[in-house]
Amino acid sequence: MLQGRRILIGIAGGIAAYKICEVVSTLAKAGAEVRAILTDGAAKFITPLTIATLSRHPAYGDRDFWQPIHPRPLHIELGEWAEVFVIAPLTANTLAKLAYGIADNLLTNTVLASICPVLLAPAMNTDMWQQQAVQRNWQQVLSDPRYHKLEPGAGVLACDRVGAGRMAEPAEILAQVRSLLYTGGKRDLAGKSVLISTGGTREHLDPVRFIGNPSTGKMGVALAQAAQHRGAVVTLVHAPLSDELLATLKGIRLVPVVSAAEMQQALYANFAAADWMIMAAAVADVRPAEYFSEKLPKRSLPTALPLTQVADIIASLSHLKQSHQRLIGFAAQTGDILPPAWEKLQRKKLDAIAANPIDQPNSGFGSEQNQAIL
Repeated sequence: MLQGRRILIGIAGGIAAYKICEVVSTLAKAGAEVRAILTDGAAKFITPLTIATLSRHPAYGDRDFWQPIHPRPLHIELGEWAEVFVIAPLTANTLAKLAYGIADNLLTNTVLASICPVLLAPAMNTDMWQQQAVQRNWQQVLSDPRYHKLEPGAGVLACDRVGAGRMAEPAEILAQVRSLLYTGGKRDLAGKSVLISTGGTREHLDPVRFIGNPSTGKMGVALAQAAQHRGAVVTLVHAPLSDELLATLKGIRLVPVVSAAEMQQALYANFAAADWMIMAAAVADVRPAEYFSEKLPKRSLPTALPLTQVADIIASLSHLKQSHQRLIGFAAQTGDILPPAWEKLQRKKLDAIAANPIDQPNSGFGSEQNQAIL
């Protein structure tokens, strides 16, 4: 979906500018057309040559702004060209200019000359970020629907301070760029509450052994990100996820669980407040009939493991569904995926179901790609 798409990157003067190199490189390798503007401050941290090499196109700065070498004014040309405008890192100085419509360099002039969605990724010292003036400017900018945010995270900053102000990671920026290219910046889920389940539940025999499945939770995480980007308030009930995936879920309410019983309890507790419920989790169908609180010696493992059925969570939720709610399920299938998915859709009284072929290339558990019939 990035092939031929037009993405403009604005880089302000902060040490976090080094992170944007990965974003520029990834977009260009995926076939996107990337243009970049560096402020004079940014050029002190990373060189225009670095960005030009990674983007396969000359990088622009204020010196280019004032040169009559372009057929049209450069800020107008870039502003009209861009489909998505990313400003990362966004410094306190550039934020203040955006808040008050100041246009005193190529970057801020281009913002005012564009109408595309603008994605903002602030980065600064914790005390700077928490200043009343900075927070006021941040809220003022976000009141304009053109602007989309990636809140800074917490961690060790370049000043050795530990706290909020760390710029979003490249993977987070890239995920939201893809969303903005798809939606055009619309927030059609604003005011909606979306409840999503994800990951593979674990049904333990003892503290170290369990019945499970290969689900990584990537599908549910992607759905949660997409719903958040489109304006929804998102709650994600998740079985164990990798730290890498968890790091991409800022601003999403997370409810961690392990077993199917825990997931059922968490979904029941949150279902009434949800407008949409998307059951992307791979919930176990059976569990060991008996749980042992201490690890069983190998010699004591049963040769035949008695099993008991796990409750059908989504079917039970369908009986609680109100008229304004929508309940969406998933069916991971092999072979002919349509008949079992259609039967599941009707038997469980769902509003929609996504049938995933898990025996096809680039599809199913753990894949970076997926395909489905809705």
